[in-house]
Amino acid sequence: MRVYDGDPAGAEKAHLSGAARRRRADAEGAADGRDLRDDGEGRTFRAREKFFNPAARPINYGAWISKHLPNKKVLAMQREEVFDPAPLFSICVPLYRTPEEYLREMVASVREQTYANWELLLSDGSGQPDPKDEKPFDRKAFSALLDEIEASDPRIHVVRNDGKQLRIAENTNAAMAAATGDYIGFLDHDDILAPHALYENADALRKYPDAEMLYSDEDKVDEARHHMQPNMKPDYAPDFLCSVNYICHFLVVKRELAERVGNFSSAYDGAQDYDFILRCTEATTPEQIVHIPKILYFWRFFEGSTSANPESKLYAFEAGERAINDHYQRLGLPATAEMGQYPGIYRTRWHWEEQPQLTVLIPNKDHIQDLDKCLQSIFRREKYPNYEILIVENNSTEPETFEYYEKLKAEHDHVKVVTYEGSFNYAAINNFGAKFTDAPYLLLLNNDTELMVDDAFEEMLGYCMRPDVGAVGARLYYEDNTIQHAGVVVGWGGIAGHAFVNQLRSVSGYQHRIILQQNYSAVTAACMMVRRDVFDEVGGFYEGLAVAFNDIDLCMKIRKAGYLIVYNPFAELHHYESKSRGLDQGDPEKVRRFQGEMAEFQKRWPEILRDGDPYYNPNLSMVTQDFSLKKL
Repeated sequence: MRVYDGDPAGAEKAHLSGAARRRRADAEGAADGRDLRDDGEGRTFRAREKFFNPAARPINYGAWISKHLPNKKVLAMQREEVFDPAPLFSICVPLYRTPEEYLREMVASVREQTYANWELLLSDGSGQPDPKDEKPFDRKAFSALLDEIEASDPRIHVVRNDGKQLRIAENTNAAMAAATGDYIGFLDHDDILAPHALYENADALRKYPDAEMLYSDEDKVDEARHHMQPNMKPDYAPDFLCSVNYICHFLVVKRELAERVGNFSSAYDGAQDYDFILRCTEATTPEQIVHIPKILYFWRFFEGSTSANPESKLYAFEAGERAINDHYQRLGLPATAEMGQYPGIYRTRWHWEEQPQLTVLIPNKDHIQDLDKCLQSIFRREKYPNYEILIVENNSTEPETFEYYEKLKAEHDHVKVVTYEGSFNYAAINNFGAKFTDAPYLLLLNNDTELMVDDAFEEMLGYCMRPDVGAVGARLYYEDNTIQHAGVVVGWGGIAGHAFVNQLRSVSGYQHRIILQQNYSAVTAACMMVRRDVFDEVGGFYEGLAVAFNDIDLCMKIRKAGYLIVYNPFAELHHYESKSRGLDQGDPEKVRRFQGEMAEFQKRWPEILRDGDPYYNPNLSMVTQDFSLKKL
């Protein structure tokens, strides 16, 4: 069970979402004279915590991986295990003038597998020597090497292709054509499989016999076999996959699936695997795509390789862009992908013809300076033509607040104010406000936010209008331009926490996840767009969570109903909730209420708290929010 392993008070201070902290302040009487953006003791505490918290110290990956790879005893036990059924894995490798050292290491990594029911298909697309070649190629010596390797094990087969030079897609297809296995795995000619890679895939198929696609985590190794740059992946995340080919290695697919989708296409050489993966996801179901959260593939890192120098194969990234766009076209989605900030990552833009009505729902209690800054940023920046603003007034006491409301309504005919007279309950306030609009889209927005871009509404609508999406979140910053929210990971702090908190705006984060459009289990309601029909379908907010965790709970209900949650970093806003303000722990009644809401969430969603967030990774820390490794 992945839960916070520190004290509950620490969990409360560190992990209560920003929106919930602001709502709690409102509930507890923010007008008691304290400045919610105080930057005294709280900021000092955060700085000391950063330097002295052992959980925040970087972990040496070499030491980490040495403890997480199976030892000789475990490998021996795996070799003795009997599988029934025992699927045959066909490992397909396209060869192109592979250096002997790398080829032998790759083959050895397959022969050392603890699961024995495999075949290795080596397709030689090296072609014949050419005087124009930059490096001389000894065709005779290479053929002799392949003969030796093939003779070393009856499970190894060389596809010689009549000595023709083949491009990578057709070379891989030649290996696949010779495959007789139930499942096909893909291995690059100079990379290495972990010794338990096939065992883990066979074990996964034993648990999930209907699986048609399997993939695992991976890392890189240098010439000295030092491990580096672990890629700890989420479970299947379709929008993350359209931002980067995060699945990559070690990919295993059912042979019948490969035959259905038509193998690899030369039109995408350089990104042929990306195109193949996208087509496979179209031809199967999310439940049949299985992620094995273990490092099973070592990607060789050497000078000139794509892993060491991404710009060495820019054509591959252009092919990846085409692959995503063709994927959208096959799905009938009005979207285009374009190159992202770094090679190999992409940004999607949406081109819906419709411009449906959007209601911006803003609860408010006094704080008219915050509210005005929020509204003026919308009036000044937002170009979307079809929106209205609905302010839900809740127990304001200052006369200036009501004067401001009247002025707003007089100057802006698309601004309305309704009054919720009950005591503070964030969930109930929003449910109440939603009754006053029949707009098909709701934007739940805190009154202490400020738009930073001109098209935030359109960016969020782009995803929200898709029929498989239920809610969309934004990238939020503190006043000093550090990250306040870049998605929510469920399980942090025993409940949930914001990803990449306090990271600089210039930082892209682990796997570039701060700047990539992707799926999360939840996003904060400080700025969350929801489809109205989905909101109604799940019954809106659960009012039993008055202050904390109600937005996470709403996302959980949306996910349970079968819809995706999307984080779109290109919708950017400031969120001026306090970066340093701690939670009031001196009042026993308030502490009891918080603990009660925490317990209520845990009771409502035990499975994800037990099994882990599918959009995170069990190898990553549950006590830091920067996607660092779980401590040894």
